[in-house]
Amino acid sequence: MSQSEKVSVQLLQVGMFIRLPASWKDHPFLFNSFKIKDTAQIQLIKRLGIKEVFYVREKSDAKPAQANGDEQIDRQALSDLKSEMDKQKNELIEKQQQLKRRFKKTEQKFDRSLSMMRSMTSKISSRPLNAVNEAKELINNLTDILVSGEDLALHLMADAKPGDVIYHHALNVSMLSMLMAKELDWPREKIELIGLGALFHDIGKFKIPSNILRKKASLTDAEQNLLKQHPLMSINFLKLADSFPDEAKPMIANHHEFLDGSGYPQGLKQEALDEPSQLLTVVNEFDALCNGTHHIKAKTPSTALGQLYKNYKTKLNTEYVGKFIKKLGVYPPGSVVELSNGQFALVITVNLQQILLPDVIAYDPLVPKEQAPIISLQDHGLKVVRSLPPSGLPEKVMKYLNPRTNVTYAFGK
Repeated sequence: MSQSEKVSVQLLQVGMFIRLPASWKDHPFLFNSFKIKDTAQIQLIKRLGIKEVFYVREKSDAKPAQANGDEQIDRQALSDLKSEMDKQKNELIEKQQQLKRRFKKTEQKFDRSLSMMRSMTSKISSRPLNAVNEAKELINNLTDILVSGEDLALHLMADAKPGDVIYHHALNVSMLSMLMAKELDWPREKIELIGLGALFHDIGKFKIPSNILRKKASLTDAEQNLLKQHPLMSINFLKLADSFPDEAKPMIANHHEFLDGSGYPQGLKQEALDEPSQLLTVVNEFDALCNGTHHIKAKTPSTALGQLYKNYKTKLNTEYVGKFIKKLGVYPPGSVVELSNGQFALVITVNLQQILLPDVIAYDPLVPKEQAPIISLQDHGLKVVRSLPPSGLPEKVMKYLNPRTNVTYAFGK
């Protein structure tokens, strides 16, 4: 983070980048850190009752004045300016509250989907027809959201509990696969088919001992070979459900197969892999990179996208990878970024029509993290300067932003 030094408010000049040592609610400015753009702002700062501000030299276009000065300004004009700024700030607060309400609504929908996933999994052996019907209902509801509007957003969800990791992964892969199927202009029937297949693609893992699935150390060859059979175990599981569509089964069996034949469990090549299988594999690999496996350390979402592009050129459908990267954007939810005003932030929502201008939670030591506002970059003329690995953050920033250990997405409006 940029170094700062204390400067008297009497030495402020237009062009200086400063940070106010005051709570966000105690001044009319939209941010605690900003570049002074006119003398009226200087006058407002002087009337806050503070004696010094923090001056950031490398972000400034001007240096502190050499001597005290107090430029005269029309008091009525200053009062009018403050009133206008207060109004803008109140409008901002209301808009942030709307964002939080929208985010809360998406969380509630996601929690309901998660409960349905648990229910479906528990019923697949005893009541397979009920399980498949519930799955079809869930996918139908998600498809309605997906195809019903242009203001679709991708949200970052809370970390998965240890027992819910498989369910989070299934929902992640299902929703992202459906999102991509829509991007590829597939018909609704095909979108729902890949969503349904993705929901059940890892169900075979429930036949693998939990001590293997949760093992922290490297798997033995025997354990690795058993784990590689889970796609076929998923298919065997679904034989209990006569109503599960046969068209969705190949993508379940093939979601770890690569175009060059280096995948598993059968080592199939491109000509043997249909479109849904190829798309599901792209999304599944992305989620594995983000959340880690026995042999893969979890990556940030932006790093995971970069690795898909660089390291899987012979393994994955390059058209699908390219469209996936374009759709998720350079800064997917879960990315830690630096903003153009110098603040660190966590991306929590991406408007899929404005992928370079996400909604973020920004680090501000003067605002308690429980009250940290959700900031829409689109509304404030801010942009992302760069993406950062969480390990590159100062410890206090890391604790404040609390980047997710597991990256899980949900879409909503």
